[in-house]
Amino acid sequence: MQEAIERAVEVLRSGGVIVYPTDTVWGVGCDATNPEAVARVYALKRSENKKGMIVLVDSIGNVARYFRRVPPVAWDLLECADKPLTLILPGAVGVASNLIPEEGTLAVRVPDHAFCRKLVQRLGRPLVSTSANLSGGATPKRFEEIDPAILAGADHVVDPRWEGHPTRQASSIILLGEGGEVKIIRE
Repeated sequence: MQEAIERAVEVLRSGGVIVYPTDTVWGVGCDATNPEAVARVYALKRSENKKGMIVLVDSIGNVARYFRRVPPVAWDLLECADKPLTLILPGAVGVASNLIPEEGTLAVRVPDHAFCRKLVQRLGRPLVSTSANLSGGATPKRFEEIDPAILAGADHVVDPRWEGHPTRQASSIILLGEGGEVKIIRE
């Protein structure tokens, strides 16, 4: 696994785009702090939807690094989550500006996937994660379902043997307001 992670990190650090497995579905990603790489992901997916992109961090403790202030309820939700959970939080900082929508939020998730966590940890920065499909297309639950255009447009494709045991479902999404307001976007 270490060799596969090192190869992917090399590509990410050089501004590249990768296709990789997560604990949910296959994703397309890049270094979330690199605006040129983020633009390449939008172009590859044929989308400019900033709300369709999330970032992965390697631990709950690292969530706070990318927000001015994390609403206290976020910590409870992250600690209690028993399935993949994405939180949309206000006050995003420390990532590429073209990843942040007008309202200043950012979607963040801590994957329960050994390969992803080690990849993000080794990268030392958040990793963009968006489903490995063209905008409007079906979300690939298995490697074989990834659109050939996505595979051809990526700089690196992680070997499917590192897939593990994904849920094959997109994560739940909860939007938290600055005052702790909670809105369920997707269950």
